[in-house]
Amino acid sequence: MADASEPKLALLNSESHVAVGAAERLRARYSFVPVREADVVVVLGGDGFLLQTLHEAMQADDPKPVFGMNRGTVGFMMNDWKEAHLPTRVANAKLFTLHPLLMTATTVSGQVVTSPAINEVSLLRETRQAAKIGISIDGKVRMEELICDGVLVATPAGSTAYNLSAHGPILPLQSDLLALTPISPFRPRRWRGALLPQSSVIEFEVREAAKRPISAVADQLEVRDVAHVCVVTDKSTTLTMLFDPDYALDDRIVLEQFSH
Repeated sequence: MADASEPKLALLNSESHVAVGAAERLRARYSFVPVREADVVVVLGGDGFLLQTLHEAMQADDPKPVFGMNRGTVGFMMNDWKEAHLPTRVANAKLFTLHPLLMTATTVSGQVVTSPAINEVSLLRETRQAAKIGISIDGKVRMEELICDGVLVATPAGSTAYNLSAHGPILPLQSDLLALTPISPFRPRRWRGALLPQSSVIEFEVREAAKRPISAVADQLEVRDVAHVCVVTDKSTTLTMLFDPDYALDDRIVLEQFSH
């Protein structure tokens, strides 16, 4: 019988055979409840499945804290896989809260699509033609025209993902900043992006949208042929992730800055 002080756990897993096998082992060892009755949701898979789970959690009135264990590939946002002492690990875990971005994309045809993003919102050229994008911050035009393959806005939690691959800065979790990072900039060639307060309203105006079509991507949702994109931090939504205290996400972000 579970200790009354132990959190009630739900269990979700990706469809990979590694995650399925791990879930079977945990279910044979521990008792789990449905997500709606749980104190914490244990997630088995990789970073992609964790993002999917967090997006689904945002649909609930009271999103449950998530404790991920890596049964995928990179697993940067996941704890190490260990079968033993799961309830104790969860009870002793370190909390990290985050606010997602909210993307509002307007297409050339006038369709408006809103979507949250935990890692980043990115604008990407759809064809061989380079993208031409105007950038405004808090209603002020800061760059009349960026010629590039694309541009992205990353949260601290997402700064080590696509943002880092695009040579953007790694942001400490407590920094209250967003990274605005160009993807293969052509003009201005030497522009490397900007650090912005999380309170910023970031707007992208697509130049020559019919000739140079651009997609907007909020984590895993793509909107094609956009004309205008607005990105803000959604302070009304709070997500909670749990990490083992000896290897928390903020420690991983610091270590990533010293990796080769």
